[in-house]
Amino acid sequence: MENKKNQTQEHLKEEMETKNKTKKTKDEQTLENRCPACKASISFNAKLGKWKCEYCGSEFTLEEMQKSSDNASTKEKNKKSVSIDNYDGYVNYHCESCGAEIITDDQTAATFCVYCGNTAILQSKLSGKFAPDKIIPFKKEKEDAIKAFKSLSKGRPLMPKNFNDEKNIEKIRGVYIPFFLYDINISGDIVMDGKTVETWTSGKTHYTKTNTFQVTRGGTMDFLNVPIDASTRFANDIMNTIEPFDYAEMVPYNHAYLSGFYAEKYDEDLEKLYPEVSNRTLNTARGVLRDDAKMYSSKIITSDGLVATEKGNAYALLPVWMVNVKYKDKMHIFAMNGQTGEFIGNIPLDTKKTLIFTIIIFLVCMLITIGISYLIFLGGN
Repeated sequence: MENKKNQTQEHLKEEMETKNKTKKTKDEQTLENRCPACKASISFNAKLGKWKCEYCGSEFTLEEMQKSSDNASTKEKNKKSVSIDNYDGYVNYHCESCGAEIITDDQTAATFCVYCGNTAILQSKLSGKFAPDKIIPFKKEKEDAIKAFKSLSKGRPLMPKNFNDEKNIEKIRGVYIPFFLYDINISGDIVMDGKTVETWTSGKTHYTKTNTFQVTRGGTMDFLNVPIDASTRFANDIMNTIEPFDYAEMVPYNHAYLSGFYAEKYDEDLEKLYPEVSNRTLNTARGVLRDDAKMYSSKIITSDGLVATEKGNAYALLPVWMVNVKYKDKMHIFAMNGQTGEFIGNIPLDTKKTLIFTIIIFLVCMLITIGISYLIFLGGN
């Protein structure tokens, strides 16, 4: 595993050096979270919901971490100015703990030193317009994501044999993904053609009567914390599928929660993403209003007067375990909601198993058809 990390660093360095761009150097503030007891690097423990030092074993709440950070001498140690080299698309900095050269890309806001494991939080990526408002801390650990991957075979007989073997995991990392959250009010009404169908029999005659009514439903609905992935680096279908998150557990952002995890900054536009979110809420509102007219067998909207109004928005970091799986030289991406444990991804099908299963289904259907035909034949005689 250590060799893979080193190879990745070397690959990034070589790729960076091949770009014939002018290198620019500037001072960058990096944030480090230190153990209040022994001053070693400390990480957030998702299972405990606290910060636990792996060196002295001490555990701390957020309040205790903040109290320690508020100390002037500690604050100076946790906020350092280091030299950052900016290349085209990459950032190169030196770890303050061991002095190693670390390379990452321009979208990364928090990363690790592959040599000493120290978390480096780049302040410029999380301040100003990039400063998050809220965060949902991780509740699931790396072991939970591995366990979920290894359990994929349950109820999936067509999955390739050994696909969910742990050795196929190329990379697994906990990432705080940037999301925009919108508060939206929907108001107005819709008009529908609602139909009811009556049937009755008189003598040997069967009658059907269809009644059509003009149906109106309206009102106001408030949608809070409607999420949308604010990074182009992550597939929207995957990010949408691992929802929902429990926003009751969302807390004000504090960089201490990033300890032990990666973090990304947003690169999407808040206003440009709004139409997609408003359409989502409008469709939900239409569905609620249509479902309210339960007495009609069919409902067709003929007039739509619903209007979406944005009431507020927030920038939040939400926890996701990203699992990269390499199987037969092809990469498969899985993701687990770092709060709820929802695990999703595209599972390949075993060609041989699929063929056998199709043949079996075909034979069973053919036997059933032959059996029914034979019974009908006997009944006719």
